[in-house]
Parts: sequence; C-alpha cells; structure tokens
Amino acid sequence: MKKRYGVLLLFGIGVLISQACRGQVPQVPQTSQASQSLSLQEAEQIAVQNHPAIQAAQDLAFASKQQVREVQSNYYPLANGSLTGVDAENNSRVTAGGLNNPIIYDRYANGISVGQLVTDFGRTHELAKSSIFRAQAQEENVVTSRASVILAVDGAYFAVLRAQSVLQVAQETVKDRQLVADQIGVMARNQLKSDLDVSFANVDLSQARLLLIQAQNDLQVSFAELTTALGYADQRTFTLSDEPLPTSSLPSIAQSIAQALQDRPELIGERLEVNSANSYATAERDLFFPTISAVGVAGLTPYRQDTLASRYAAAGFNVNIPIFNGHLFGARESEAKYRAQAEQQYLRDLQDRIVRDVRQAWLNANSAFERLAVTKELLAQATQALNLAQARYNLGLSSIVELSQAQLNLTQAQIGNAGATYDYQTRLSVLNYAMGAVR
Repeated sequence: MKKRYGVLLLFGIGVLISQACRGQVPQVPQTSQASQSLSLQEAEQIAVQNHPAIQAAQDLAFASKQQVREVQSNYYPLANGSLTGVDAENNSRVTAGGLNNPIIYDRYANGISVGQLVTDFGRTHELAKSSIFRAQAQEENVVTSRASVILAVDGAYFAVLRAQSVLQVAQETVKDRQLVADQIGVMARNQLKSDLDVSFANVDLSQARLLLIQAQNDLQVSFAELTTALGYADQRTFTLSDEPLPTSSLPSIAQSIAQALQDRPELIGERLEVNSANSYATAERDLFFPTISAVGVAGLTPYRQDTLASRYAAAGFNVNIPIFNGHLFGARESEAKYRAQAEQQYLRDLQDRIVRDVRQAWLNANSAFERLAVTKELLAQATQALNLAQARYNLGLSSIVELSQAQLNLTQAQIGNAGATYDYQTRLSVLNYAMGAVR
C-alpha cells in the first residue's frame, strides 16, 4: 500500500514538472487570422455575382435572344437606298460580257427599293419557334450554372469548417500527448517507467504532430477551394459562421425523384432543346413549299438624257417554286428529323442519370444523418475508454500499448464527430442540387 502511495505521489510531482516543461515546448503554428467574416448565404451571393461561369452562361443566353431577332427579321420589310451616277460615251453599248440591256445612259439617280416576304407557308414561323425554344434553353443553362456554382460554394464552405474542426482536434491532441509524454519522461527518470514507455509516448506525440501538419495543410487547401468557388483569383481566408442543422426530415426518395424530374434546370433545358429540334425539322420540311414576296421601287432622276423620265416607280411580286435541287431539301429534312430524334434520346438519358443521382444523393444524406448520433456516442465511449486506460496505466495495471490505443481511438472519434455535422450538411446540399431545389 505504501508503495502505491509513493507511485501516486511521484506521479503528481511529474504532472507539476510537466506543466512547467510545457511552457518550453515550441508552440504549434497557428493559421493566419481570417480577414473577412462570411456566412453561407453571403458566400453564395458573392459567387452568383462574381463567378465567371455564371457570367458566361448569361452572355450565351443574351446571344441566343439575338438569334431570335435575326430569324424574326424576315417578318419585316427590307428597304435599301441607292445612288447611281453614270457618265458614258455617246452611243455607248456593252457588247461583251452581259445579256442585259446594253444601252448606257448618262444619268444621276437616287431611289429606294422595298421587299417584303408575303408568305413561305410557315417556314419562318417554325424557325422563329426553334430559336425561341433554344433561347429559353440557354436561360435554363444560366440556372444550371448558378446551381452548380452554389453547390461548389456550399461544398467548399463546409469543407473549410470541417478542416478547422479537425485542426482544433489536432492541436488539442498535440497538447494532450505532449502532457503524457512529459509525465512518462519524468517517471522514467525516476525509474518508475521504462524507456519503452517513453518511446511509445514519443511515437504517439510525433503522430499527433503529423496530424497537425496535415490538418493545417488541409485547411489552406480548403480555403483555396472556397476562394475559387467564390470567383476570386487571389488566395483569401475567411472567418466562417456555422450553419444550423435543418430541423425538417428528408423527403422520401419518390418525392425527391418527382421534384427533380420537374425542377431540374438541365431537364427543362433539354426539353426545350427537343422542342427546338422538332420545330427546326418542321421548318426544313417547309422548304418544299413556295415562297411569295412583294417588291417595290421608286426614285428620281434629276440628271439624265432626254430618253429617260425624271422619276420612276414599279411594283411586283415574285413566286419561287422549288422543283428540283438534287435532293438537297430532302436530305436537310431527314437530317433535322434525325437530330430531333437524337435530342429525344439525350433527354431520356438525362432523366435516367438524374434519377440515379437523386437516389445516390438521398442515400448519402440519410447515411450522413444517421452517423450524427453514432459519432457522438462513439466520442463519449472513446473519452471514457481513454480515462479508464489512463487510470489503469497510472496504477501500473496496464501497458503503454493500451493507453496508446485508447489515445488513437479518441483522436479518430474526435475527428469523426467533428466532420459528421459538416458531412451531413454537404450531403444535404448535394441532395438539394440533385432535386433541383438549388437555383
């Protein structure tokens, strides 16, 4: 009994000495102080306003709207102004190189010509519909780009929070294992512990320091990912605020799939592409129909020879009837139909992939939610196990191996518990994206 009391007394002295020695241990490098406070909502707003992918998608959508105007220009008259002046030799005739009227008159004239498409039996209408559907599809691509950017921001945001939590665990692990190593070192110098115990303690301390180095690097990498997701070119650090866990439960898989098939912007855009391809195929079929246009010209000839009048005006119409062009129109119609069928198959494939993505995202989110309670329970058990192992080791009832394993289990439990919340929030963000809820 006296021997046990002596061991405990020396252990207490060792604790006091180790506390004094800890002040001489080099401090763990800290991460640089963040320069800007940022919430998740603010990060998403910055990315939407700043990310080049969204801006590029918006520019393409604006360009598609101009294509609609290009096609619809056929509905309006085409007017051209002309100025013509000629000075010819007397009795000049064009005697070679032309079959038109060879007479050349001295003159100066100005006038205007107007042409208007009367009808092409629906071809221009179908071309306009095709371009409108394509422009609407490009607008859905803007929504898709915005959702993808927000998803990347959410993932990078929670990755930083997770890296910060792991870094905190690593820092505490280094401190705790430094304390144990100091205690065992003091006891070894008093011949109460062996050099093997000291070696095991130093190994555990080195492992903790390696964990700290990796955690510091992971945090900087996470900040780099967040910076890029926000649309910044230079490296930045932020002070991030934790997001509360959602209180509502996950919708069922069937509900998630149904919402995705209705709201995913990629699906909406692909359906519009199918409509555009069908309208274009109809427009190519209408190439076989005639086109009717009206033409009118009028002008003045203030300087002229006597054989010319002082003004001129004429109006007429033109009917263009396709008869044969080497099967060109038939080939164009067939090509457009096959492309429309291909777009329909792309739509089917996209639907299948979205259903798969939603199912996987739901399962991952549900699994991450179930891990929350398990990791918390595991942390409590690992903490209790370490306390018991520490007490047994201090009393000489167990070896350093048992204590080392208990320390390792606690570190792993702390890391798992630290990341479980952010893993769930990340998985939930992925599920919302898969369902089309992120816009």
